[in-house]
Amino acid sequence: MLLIKNIGILQTPIGKSSLCGEAQAQNLKLRNASVLIEDGKISAINKDGELPDLSRFGNVKTVDAQNRLVTPGLVDCHTHMVFGGWRHGEIPLKLRGATYLDILRAGGGILDTVRHTREMSEDDLYCKSEGFVREMLAGGVTTVESKSGYGLDLADELKQLRVNKRLNEHTPMDVVSTFLGAHAIPPEYKDRADEYIDYLCDEVLPEVTKHDLAEFCDVFCEDSVFDVAQSKKMLIEAQKRGLRSKIHADEIEAIGGAVLAGEIGAVSAEHLIATNESGMDSMAKGGVTAALLPATSFYLGKDYAKARRMIEKGIPVAIASDFNPGSCPSLNLQFAINLGYLKYHMLPEEILTATTLNAACALDRGQTKGSIEVGKDADLVIWDAPDFEMICYRFGSNQVKTVIKKGEILQWN
Repeated sequence: MLLIKNIGILQTPIGKSSLCGEAQAQNLKLRNASVLIEDGKISAINKDGELPDLSRFGNVKTVDAQNRLVTPGLVDCHTHMVFGGWRHGEIPLKLRGATYLDILRAGGGILDTVRHTREMSEDDLYCKSEGFVREMLAGGVTTVESKSGYGLDLADELKQLRVNKRLNEHTPMDVVSTFLGAHAIPPEYKDRADEYIDYLCDEVLPEVTKHDLAEFCDVFCEDSVFDVAQSKKMLIEAQKRGLRSKIHADEIEAIGGAVLAGEIGAVSAEHLIATNESGMDSMAKGGVTAALLPATSFYLGKDYAKARRMIEKGIPVAIASDFNPGSCPSLNLQFAINLGYLKYHMLPEEILTATTLNAACALDRGQTKGSIEVGKDADLVIWDAPDFEMICYRFGSNQVKTVIKKGEILQWN
């Protein structure tokens, strides 16, 4: 039993489904609030200095928020956090003008990470990734998605997914696992993308679902990677096996990934830097959440996704970190919040929804995560700030004071 009292502002979106359009900017704000937590769930919420009746309870632990801001725990709905090696050696190449696709075509990029990931043992990958999880928790993230995609063969894709499962079971973080075998074409299938998709569908995907190692299937639908037909084949086969669809779409070229996302009912389409009007229309019609990754645009020096236009069109917008060793070596979701404010021109209320409820819904967790409501999991952040505008305004500092995960106060040495 835990009581959080003296909350200056309790700010949260409300609901169990994603919010779009004007509703994305609608947050509940309660002043001088309190939250009572029982068995890891929120059991009561009060405002205006009122406290719940505790007479029927025995020992109740109390946390004094000291007039600080309290929000739902952040949800990072797009990461690639299980990987071997790093890719800092690519920076000089980029400074000389090499593009992301130039490096990939030369055997670097994702393929360099594939080599290092294949070389690492499962235990070593787990230890490395566990450190990332702890850092994310300290930054206010309480639920995270983790994609595979650096194995690109049966043994190493399953190895990554087993690490995801272990992280979910043995750390405080809720880790949602996504199978991204179609992340790149491995060297052994060079110039044979169709055959590689067949291999994933016929040999890898059955083992992923047999061992219950993922909830979602993703594919990198992009020029020089997988085209729309190949992506559709992969995702439809995964749907038949019970995995819901995500899609890396229109990051560099609008080749039809966002359109496909709407047509097949993907839960989310991700990146979307180059998405055009037809792609947005398809996503809006299909109820697809746009998972936008502003820190990747920042790191690559690329354009930013058209977040405002997507909101205008009624597309639910989420913001995630895209933590990975190549195009975004930062797991700081607070920095992505800053960029959402400055580069997407989103309102603080829209950004909070984007990093809590909409991100949770992009992971099929809207029923239990993403808002502070009675009956939901008690995942909360006490911020060392008076309001969420301050979180959007300041950058470069961790503004988290306390993280509460399923009613437990997390501590760091």
